[in-house]
Amino acid sequence: MNSYGTVLCVGELLIDFFCTEVEVSLTEGRQFTKQAGGAPANVSAAIARLGGRSALLGKVGADPFGRFLTQTLEQQQVDTSMLLADTSVPTTLAFVSRAADGERDFVFHRGADRLLRLEELDRPAIRKAALLHFGSATALLADPFREVYLTLMEEAEAQGQFISFDPNYREDLWNGRQEEFITLSRAAIRRSDLIKVSGEELELITGEEDCAAALDLLHDWGAGAVAVTLGKDGTLISSPGSRMRIPSIPVESVDSTGAGDAFSGALLWQISRLPAPASFIHSPELQQTFVRFANQVGAIVCTRIGAMAALPTLDEVQAFVPHSS
Repeated sequence: MNSYGTVLCVGELLIDFFCTEVEVSLTEGRQFTKQAGGAPANVSAAIARLGGRSALLGKVGADPFGRFLTQTLEQQQVDTSMLLADTSVPTTLAFVSRAADGERDFVFHRGADRLLRLEELDRPAIRKAALLHFGSATALLADPFREVYLTLMEEAEAQGQFISFDPNYREDLWNGRQEEFITLSRAAIRRSDLIKVSGEELELITGEEDCAAALDLLHDWGAGAVAVTLGKDGTLISSPGSRMRIPSIPVESVDSTGAGDAFSGALLWQISRLPAPASFIHSPELQQTFVRFANQVGAIVCTRIGAMAALPTLDEVQAFVPHSS
């Protein structure tokens, strides 16, 4: 792994089967399309598409779906040298449809991703990464992956590596376990240099309805920079010394799938190019510039179908700027 400036994304990689029929439940649906999924995987692909260096640490099954996921990431120029294949369990699958009432019908078949173990890791290679990004949707649900996740955070903090954390709350996965999710998220936040949350996640984790009070609490816990994505209302970027709202980019949204991961990838790509990534936390100028660019990347993804397929190159982002201004 080429270490300088590499962003190592840790977390789930899975197959999303999306029902292509309109307004039907999974019980009724018959037609599905297969896509590579998993928030950390999307982030790694976003970084690579912009020309950065990214790698994914995770596990798939030694089956056709696992091979498809590995090949998809390699086509995106993501380093898969730390993506393991398990011969004992299949690749994780998710089936999703939109019912007539607009609610998501969701069935999750947890497989290989949950079985990543500490003893399987290439610790020297992990220590060479400039930045580590943790996207927690499934990783924090149970050991052994939870132990991997929290141990790597602790070791990265001790090594002085830049740590990025996206709580990535999914009600489908944490139903009845909200307090556990909050406790684990707070433990991760205390070690993180960059946190990306939605407004809803910010309130859930802090218990504060007031956004300013919630952000103050995160910084009190030890958080560095916090990016709060607010959709059409833009992005609030906060650090211990500054706070500002960066406007969103008006677009005709077609599919917002993966826009948040694209935002994270764009932000991390820029931070990875800094001689000292932690300087981002202390520079309002960098925060303003980097978040504006990340908003543009997220906006472009909203104008396209799919998650990885919608990710733009740097040339496409640069061409998009005058069109949206």
